[in-house]
Amino acid sequence: MMPVQDLAHRSQTAIWHPCTQMAHLHRVPPLPIARGEGPWLVDTDGRRYFDANSSWWVNLFGHGDAGITGAIHRQLDTLAHVMLAGCTHEPAVRLGELLAARTGGQLGHTFFASDGASAIEIALKMSFHAWANQGQAQRREFVCLRHGYHGETIGALAVTDVQLFRDAYAPLLMQAHIVASPDSRDGAASEAEALHALRELLAARGEHIAAVVVEPLVQCAAGMRMHSPAYLRAVRELTREAGVHLIADEIAVGCGRTGRFFAWEHVLAATPGADGPFWPDFLTLSKGITAGTLPLSLVLTTDAVYNAFWSDDVRRGFLHSHSYSGNALACAAAVAVLERFADGALLGELAQQAQHLRTAFAPLADDDRVEHLRQRGTILAFDVKAELAGADFALRYHLAARTHGLLIRPIGGTVYLMPPYVVDAPTAAWLARAVGATLDEVSHAA
Repeated sequence: MMPVQDLAHRSQTAIWHPCTQMAHLHRVPPLPIARGEGPWLVDTDGRRYFDANSSWWVNLFGHGDAGITGAIHRQLDTLAHVMLAGCTHEPAVRLGELLAARTGGQLGHTFFASDGASAIEIALKMSFHAWANQGQAQRREFVCLRHGYHGETIGALAVTDVQLFRDAYAPLLMQAHIVASPDSRDGAASEAEALHALRELLAARGEHIAAVVVEPLVQCAAGMRMHSPAYLRAVRELTREAGVHLIADEIAVGCGRTGRFFAWEHVLAATPGADGPFWPDFLTLSKGITAGTLPLSLVLTTDAVYNAFWSDDVRRGFLHSHSYSGNALACAAAVAVLERFADGALLGELAQQAQHLRTAFAPLADDDRVEHLRQRGTILAFDVKAELAGADFALRYHLAARTHGLLIRPIGGTVYLMPPYVVDAPTAAWLARAVGATLDEVSHAA
């Protein structure tokens, strides 16, 4: 095994790390990981770190889960990949059918891609092209929420409002409409103001707008800003009234993170008697859909959108492709994930895991250093008061947490957990102690 220092040093030149100022790696070398074991990552010196953020929110069941890896191994013995243009295979068909069934057939058509940003690009293009095919080519504008994040490719970045990512590339981006976003920290008034802003925009520009894109329930990259299902229900009603598509970006919050498989299911649960139109027109998935094993993203959409492309004219078809679209190995992993959710038992376990986290972290609500302790499903977050956080808080907290066996990356002054689905009461208690000890250390150093 290569020594930690050698691997870290070679990584500084051989790898251009994502979302990283490479000059900083000379001061803080990357952490060399050798293997994963359940919720733990083990470095090349044998030190263990609890993967509290699920390796950027992708790892659902822990590293090396036998069920998921077994499904990949079995698929590898028969078919690793075939192009999905003109060909098909069992794992892709099975995955599409399972996803359609989870929406009651309302989102019965699945388009395959490789990563979350690609899924957003597809949804944007598909929305515009569907309208154009229906004689409404003027619908080429998009609406996103303030503080929203949808990816870092050019189209996805255009509907992202995180300045760190946008500013350098602003001259390249189409101009989206950015409307106020709700935040549970500000109460119901925040949601009312956000809905008013959207209503006014749709009234003024509705005939030119193709779609509104939202992150249901949690704006993750904005620091885990949360809102209610009632807000989303109202957004769906407004977009229906205006004849505008709605894109639900569930790349981070899907696959059980909020306590239901789709975050949008909370909207349906809060809307007695809701029928098909209460589903969004597009729903995107990635990250957890393969439980952190292989790249895959998906765009689910309706009969109405699908039928808008049905024609003998190839130019009216949806003109988008990826070489690895519908990769058989990734689809097999995703089918195994869907099957894990099939009987509802896992969602019951997740409710209990969420309660373990809620109980263990409850004392933070009385900590004078902490603001806005909040939770949605197994996503838990709190803000450290600005006067205590100081400069470089996220980096300082991240490094200090390593000494407590915790791999965690705050967003600014927001500390959050999105752990794999392996949290029992002792694990939650340990996590609370490790998070608190790290906060003590960083606070004293400040």
